Amino acid sequence: MRKKLLASMFLLCLAVSSVFANGSSEATSAKNKPMELTFFFPVNVGGAVTKYVDKICNDWNAEHPEATVKPVYTGNYDDTVVKIQSSIQGKNPPDLFISLATQRFSMYVQDAVVPLDDFIAADGAEGKAYIDDFLSGFMEDSYVDGHIISIPFQRSTEIMFYNKDAFREVGLDPEQPPKSWAELADYAQKLTKVGADGNVERYGVGIALNSGSAQWQFTGFCLQNSKNGENLMSDDGKSIYFDTPENVEALQFWCDLQNKYKCMQPGIVQWTDLPGQFLSGKVAMIYHTTGNLGNISKNASFDFGTCFLPGNKRMAAPTGGGNFYISKGISKERQQKAWEFIKFATTAERTAQWSIDTGYVVTRKSALELPQMKAYYENLPQAKVAYEQIPISKPELTSYDSTKMWRILNDAIQAAITGEKTPAQALKDAQKEADDTLKKFK
Repeated sequence: MRKKLLASMFLLCLAVSSVFANGSSEATSAKNKPMELTFFFPVNVGGAVTKYVDKICNDWNAEHPEATVKPVYTGNYDDTVVKIQSSIQGKNPPDLFISLATQRFSMYVQDAVVPLDDFIAADGAEGKAYIDDFLSGFMEDSYVDGHIISIPFQRSTEIMFYNKDAFREVGLDPEQPPKSWAELADYAQKLTKVGADGNVERYGVGIALNSGSAQWQFTGFCLQNSKNGENLMSDDGKSIYFDTPENVEALQFWCDLQNKYKCMQPGIVQWTDLPGQFLSGKVAMIYHTTGNLGNISKNASFDFGTCFLPGNKRMAAPTGGGNFYISKGISKERQQKAWEFIKFATTAERTAQWSIDTGYVVTRKSALELPQMKAYYENLPQAKVAYEQIPISKPELTSYDSTKMWRILNDAIQAAITGEKTPAQALKDAQKEADDTLKKFK
């Protein structure tokens, strides 16, 4: 009996030991399991941008098996904002993401992102040098209340693409694109081609009007017509300046291109449709992002040029595009790895290659000195226009509750373009709605 008892106790000890051993093994395995960071990114231009994002992530993963990055394509910028907000509300935020620089006030007030100052400070002199190397025209819309909230990545300015062959066809100098609003209207009328059946075969100029792009275009018109370079908003994002005589005049000019000069397609034109219309010869000049340069340069069957946006009181353009953000609702360890990935993705060499592959503007000064960047500008001089335009560019409409501000202004512009309201009434109504919305932030 005693032997049986001892045998039973021995077997029990073995079983318990096995349980603890397995538990310890599983805990060790869980502890040693590689970290996987989720990275949301949008694409708002034509071309195969996703494959270039995948390459950056694959390069990182090859060097960092302990903390791989999983890129998740989340649609355009608007789609991405919705998905980010949904994931935050569901307590499952991505570790890092790219969103518009204009979203920084909203992301900050929602406590959705972590300020990057501590990461930069921890890197010491190297961190300061890293930030100082970004072009100031892009870094200026990375701050909220003195904190750096995001890092420039897929940044752009709006430029004009124009069909040089079409210019030659109508007797215009292909090396002298329009520099003023008056020249724009004149050239666009000459470039508009009407067929024998009375239908327009080619419009002179194309400007997108769909929601999510009209505010970018209008920021340019605002800056070009302002007395002293005033923008649509205050620097702190708490005040909006829609209803000014200069902005009413700017919106009237936009309407005139369609209704008075009849050189622009009437109604709402989709942002994503314009590059295709340009490439197919249906429009001779388009206002669009430099981020579409890669697509257009690879697919244009005609000689094309790029130039600064035409001005009125001055020449000016809006900056735009996306920045890197790190989510607040993740562990410190994951935040640190996300920060390291952002630095990896924005080295001078990768910044240069990203610009070459996509057409987005190079964001770092040191990248401009690299041989591949110099060769790129030499072989494709159209690409340098966007960089050269940075000194006269300012951020697009950026404020607290930016999504609603964009909707308000987009609705006002559409109402004016479609004839529902006069430009003056549309901007007056938009101003009142914007003021009422922003009261809570003052």
